[in-house]
Amino acid sequence: MHIVRFVPTGGNRPLAGVSDGSTVTELGGSLGELLRLPLTELRDRCLAADGPRHDAAVVRTLPPADGRMEVWAAGVTYRRSREARMTESERSADVYEQVYDAERPELFFKSAAWRVTGDGETVAIRADSAVDVPEPELGLVLNRHAEIVGYTVVNDMSSRTIEGENPLYLPQAKIYLGGCAAGPAVRPAWEVPDPYALGIELTIRRDGGVAWTGTASTGQLNRRLDDLAEYLFRADAFPDGAVLATGTCLVPELPFTLADGDEITITIAEVGTLTSTVVMGKDPMAWLAGDTGPR
Repeated sequence: MHIVRFVPTGGNRPLAGVSDGSTVTELGGSLGELLRLPLTELRDRCLAADGPRHDAAVVRTLPPADGRMEVWAAGVTYRRSREARMTESERSADVYEQVYDAERPELFFKSAAWRVTGDGETVAIRADSAVDVPEPELGLVLNRHAEIVGYTVVNDMSSRTIEGENPLYLPQAKIYLGGCAAGPAVRPAWEVPDPYALGIELTIRRDGGVAWTGTASTGQLNRRLDDLAEYLFRADAFPDGAVLATGTCLVPELPFTLADGDEITITIAEVGTLTSTVVMGKDPMAWLAGDTGPR
C-alpha cells in the first residue's frame, strides 16, 4: 500500500488516496488534512478506504507535500556525508566533525510544499555554482503530532561550490527553485518493519550511459529517526504535517558534478523510486511559480 497525492483524470483538485499499484482509492480530503490525524486514526482510514476508485495508470501523481506542509532536512547524519562536507569545506571542517557526534542534530529548512517537484519532473542546478550533486535521502512523513506515519524518497539537491565557500551559505546551497524533489508516494510506517535496514541506490545517467552509481543502507545512519522528529517539533509546529529528509550516505566524489539533461534515479527499498531530469538555472523551473495547474 502507498498513500498518494493525485489528480484524477479530468479533475482539477489534488486528492489523497491509497494505491495498491493498479487502483487508487480516494481517502477524502487532502494529504495535509490526513496528516492532522493521529497515527492510529490515519492507519484505520487507510485500511478501510472505500471512496471512489481510479485507474492508477492514468491519474496524475503529485509530490507528497501540499498546503502548509514544509520539507526540512537533517545534515551530517552519515559518516560519508560528514567526510564529504569536511572535504569541500577545509577551512570549516571541524564544524562538521563536531555536529556528527553532537547530541543536537543539524536541521534546516529545505522547501515549501509548492516548490517540491515529483516523480518524472525536473530538478535544477544553480547557474552560479560549478559543482552540484543530488543527495538521496529517506524522508520521514510526520503528522501534526510528530509521529512518523510513513516514508518517502527525497532528493536534497545541493551546491557543493556554494556550501564549500562558507557553512553560512548553506541556505543558498540548499534552498532554491528546483532544489527539492520527493515521492513518488508515501509508504505507511506500519508496512515498513525496520526502517534502519533499507537499501538506497543512486544512479545518474548521462548521454545514454551511467555517469555515476552507488549503493548504501539506512543501517549506516548515525541518528535515531524518532530523535530527529522530536528535535524538529521541539520548538515548532506543523499543523498539516511535514517531511523530514534524514541525510545522505551517497555523495559523488569530487570533481563530479551534475549536468543539464542528466537523469537522476533514487530507489529506497520498500519505499519507492524517484526519477528526475536535471535542468540548468532558474528559468526552466518557472512553471513551479506559475499558475499551470494543481500542485
